[in-house]
Amino acid sequence: MSNSNFTRRGLLRTGAATGAGIALPTIFTSSAHAITNEPTGDTVTLGFNVPQTGPYADEGLDELRAQELAVEHLNGIGDGGMLNTFSSQVLDGTGILGKKVAFVTGDTQTKSDAARASAKSMIEKDGVTMINGGSSSGVAVAVQGLCQEAGIIFMAGLTHSNDTTGKDRKANGFRHFFNGYMSGAALGPVLKGAYGEERAAYHLTADYTWGWTQQESIQASTEAIGWKTINNVLTPVGAGDFSAYLNQVANSGADVLILNHYGGDMINSLTQAVQQFDLRNKQANGKNFEIIVPLYSELMAAGAGDNIKGVYGSMNWNWQLSDEGTAAFVKSFGEKFGKPPSNSAHTCYVQTILYADAVTRAGSFAPCAVAEALEGFEFDGLGNGPTLYRAEDHQCFKDVLVMKGADNPTSEYDTLEIVEVTPVEQVTYAPDHPMFGGAEASLGSCNNGV
Repeated sequence: MSNSNFTRRGLLRTGAATGAGIALPTIFTSSAHAITNEPTGDTVTLGFNVPQTGPYADEGLDELRAQELAVEHLNGIGDGGMLNTFSSQVLDGTGILGKKVAFVTGDTQTKSDAARASAKSMIEKDGVTMINGGSSSGVAVAVQGLCQEAGIIFMAGLTHSNDTTGKDRKANGFRHFFNGYMSGAALGPVLKGAYGEERAAYHLTADYTWGWTQQESIQASTEAIGWKTINNVLTPVGAGDFSAYLNQVANSGADVLILNHYGGDMINSLTQAVQQFDLRNKQANGKNFEIIVPLYSELMAAGAGDNIKGVYGSMNWNWQLSDEGTAAFVKSFGEKFGKPPSNSAHTCYVQTILYADAVTRAGSFAPCAVAEALEGFEFDGLGNGPTLYRAEDHQCFKDVLVMKGADNPTSEYDTLEIVEVTPVEQVTYAPDHPMFGGAEASLGSCNNGV
């Protein structure tokens, strides 16, 4: 595994990723309590750990743009974005607790080991107080575990597996993004209305924690509306060519293909299904053959082009929403980068702002004080409507978007259209739900680093 380089904006610094063990991070004392990496100078450093290479790189690079924008807004640079619409008005553009915000970045490569190595270097060498990012739930679970051990807050980026705030939940970890269960709960009724109750579904599923839990969630929601599940075939991340898997679909007896793929894998599998195997022009069981992509992003849709038309999926957020917070963020991001932000960019921006807000409300960088400020926190104005950071599992609860590939897009940025804003009540579940680890799942204790 190659070493990762890190760049602090304004203060250039590089450092190689270190070995697998967790060395003791820098510990400072504050108010008689020791915490990891308490900032003692005039700056505080955040760690942004995203896939800059690999199959999810497009998502990661857009996350990095949003993280940079969030730092600018926290430091009083630019128009302030969603700081102006956020229901909590404690952030004033003077940094965090009067300290200017700096950041370092790492390349997760969409690999858990690489992600942990880069996060470890950020903690031990760069003195970060928080890590945010990721476009893979496998990465998120791995880095969340490391942050728990080291006494650092982990503000998860794009991670959709139920496990992140389910069986693998941690007291130092928080997720704003929605999850597989929520996708299933939102999509089920829409799919019933669009395609009826008697369908036969064939799943191709990314072979890691996200794919497993999304497939479980979508299967449960579709079987609840009367669909049969014909098969579920696991595929490796970054496979590239899915023709061998798709070749089995045509003669399987299925009339729906569900692609539990993301990023470049979704683009490739959907493109091959439509162009190479012509599935959308076929019939099975007397019905038109359909394809579903349960988890969408604008970047994936743009990459898939016309192949996405009429295909249903779900999203955490979309730049076409009309609320005040979305408008503010889209304006700031568009003026800086020349295009609308993706929903992966949005969640990383929001998580960075939520961390800064929690530190400010707590009056402390101590992870346990920050966690206490986030637990049960209700807020609005960040693009998703009223939102709750649930204390029991550190999962955000908010409305979920059902999307469909647009029939007549006007540009590469509106290839998806919003079909329904599913109310939060429909996607809410109990903290001890079986898909999330049941009664045995526990956050454990918060770790300040001692």
